[in-house]
Amino acid sequence: MAEEEGPTVELRQRKKPKSSEYKESAKEEKIKDAPVPERAPKYVLFQRFAKIFIGCLAAITSGMMYALYLSAYHERKFWFSNRQELEREITFQGDSAIYYSYYKDMLKAPSFERGVYELTHNNKTVSLKTINAVQHMSVYPELIASVLYQATGSNEVIEPVYFYIGIVFGLQGIYVTALFVTSWLMSGTWLAGMLTVAWFIINRVDTTRIEYSIPLRENWALPYFACQVAALTGFLKSNLNTYGEVRYKPVLCITVNSEVYEVYKIYIFSLFLGHLLQFDNSALLVSPLLSLVAALMLAKCLQLNIKKGTFVAKKMKIIKFYLVCTLTVTLNIIMKMLVPHKENGHMLKFLEVKFGLTMTKNFTMNWLLCQEFLQAPSQDFFLRLTQSSLLPFYVLVLAICFISMMQAIFRRINGNSPKETATLEDGRIGERPEITYHVIHTILLGSLAMVIEGLVWRLLGATRKALTLSMAVPTIIGLSLWKEFFPRLMAELTELQEVYDPDTVELMTWIKRQAPVTAVFAGSPQLMGVIKLCTGWMVTSLPLYNDEDLLKRNENVYQIYSKRSAEDIYKILTSYKANYLIVEDAICNEVGTMRGCRVKDLLDVANGHVICEEGDKLTYTKYGRFCHEVKINYSPYVNYFTRVYWNRSYFVYKINTVISFQS
Repeated sequence: MAEEEGPTVELRQRKKPKSSEYKESAKEEKIKDAPVPERAPKYVLFQRFAKIFIGCLAAITSGMMYALYLSAYHERKFWFSNRQELEREITFQGDSAIYYSYYKDMLKAPSFERGVYELTHNNKTVSLKTINAVQHMSVYPELIASVLYQATGSNEVIEPVYFYIGIVFGLQGIYVTALFVTSWLMSGTWLAGMLTVAWFIINRVDTTRIEYSIPLRENWALPYFACQVAALTGFLKSNLNTYGEVRYKPVLCITVNSEVYEVYKIYIFSLFLGHLLQFDNSALLVSPLLSLVAALMLAKCLQLNIKKGTFVAKKMKIIKFYLVCTLTVTLNIIMKMLVPHKENGHMLKFLEVKFGLTMTKNFTMNWLLCQEFLQAPSQDFFLRLTQSSLLPFYVLVLAICFISMMQAIFRRINGNSPKETATLEDGRIGERPEITYHVIHTILLGSLAMVIEGLVWRLLGATRKALTLSMAVPTIIGLSLWKEFFPRLMAELTELQEVYDPDTVELMTWIKRQAPVTAVFAGSPQLMGVIKLCTGWMVTSLPLYNDEDLLKRNENVYQIYSKRSAEDIYKILTSYKANYLIVEDAICNEVGTMRGCRVKDLLDVANGHVICEEGDKLTYTKYGRFCHEVKINYSPYVNYFTRVYWNRSYFVYKINTVISFQS
């Protein structure tokens, strides 16, 4: 019997338990073998509590101080409290004026429902056009601000404009606090958060446009984006416990996270929510990123449990990569076939011209390329970042983290398991998931910032991980920055700046007193935005660039600064039912610093009046520049246009309904 039982016992010993049973037993053995940790001394707990308390206090204080700084600087710059309502509103220029005008409209509406209906069926802004302002201009912030203003009873204690700018400045404070928290999470020291805040404020010329364009969409969106990044950074930290994960997920949902590769379900949910809130925006459904996330989820479902490091495992990773790429392209093609959408051909054309792959004479395209916020960074930009020591640290730490991340990727390909705790000292910081996320994020946005200066403010997010070196580094740098730049910041608050535009005030006053309520004004889109805000009169165009019809209107109305006949200009303006034309002397006599970027130069190129080759060559045209000729008051210009008002900056002409030709 003993000889028969022997082999049986041997076979039983060779049997492998089920994977789940094996994991359970291993877990139990690990728990049994692990030494029971002693209770932490009270002073250690107190030290941790003090560190967290001081860090939280510093984060909140930084945000509050920055918001107060912006408010004080804005007051000193515009003498805001000493101005009349009209003078305050003139400080909102271009598209900023349009956004704030809808906030005013909501406050004037008899009810919230009626106000929303008038915004979604707006036919009082642009002549011969009904627009959905909520859809085309994303005025949800104005809707929320108007509701809060009335629901909180603020209309009894504060003026609407102060409530509006107060919300925006408060959001900037939240923005700074979120940057602080992100740095703190990544470095483990709140001193790094203080340094991040200092760098952000010192380089605010390159990080924000809040000082002169308060209602811009980015000033509302960036604080939520920063909160999203902070929450995701905390979520990706390797030492998060279950409570921490539950704590961070609601924040990700609130900030509508659409950046995180790992959080598939949250991304898809937020994308479809955005699709609904943006009135069935089909561009979101045909987004390549949505197809990529769906492909990653499908590939994850097909993932096999193969021992790491084997030849088959390496092959499966290559197959998975190929599968994800193929599925992404396939799903995107299918979505474009099923979902009606408009191709973004103008964006592709813009990028081609931007990178010099093609040339164009199109006025709108060249005008956009000439805008300052779409220019590549200048030498002054790099000089400013170097003087504040931001750029050197950015390059150094990004290089270290990127090299470490690539080493971690190769180790994973070779089947090596990552360490449980990766630090800079052991050269394996790239294995930390939050570091990987920020490195990829930084490279993508930093590359874009090198092409478009208007996106440079996003590049600064990368430096949040720069202070993982030690507590001494941020302390030394912070003290040096405090000594050099703090006096400059304080000097900005003591200087009284008088930003005042009496000519524009006089123009708006004349329109409100002399022009009929049903009048329609034509002129540059930037000025039309101010007219819509300050007077409420209807205009022919708006400074918005996401609507093809409005872009075409802008180009046509800009012809008043070209070499076209009086009859041509008259036909263009009357086709939009315009009653008044406003000629701006600053555009007509513009002396631009950038070659070929003046409005009149771009118009001459688009109309074929200038051939740009080795040297500018003029082609023959029998008409002078309209904005000059109409001021002389001779036929045929006086037959179509009658000057009714002028000052140093503006000339207003009534467009004649009955044409009487004079000799």
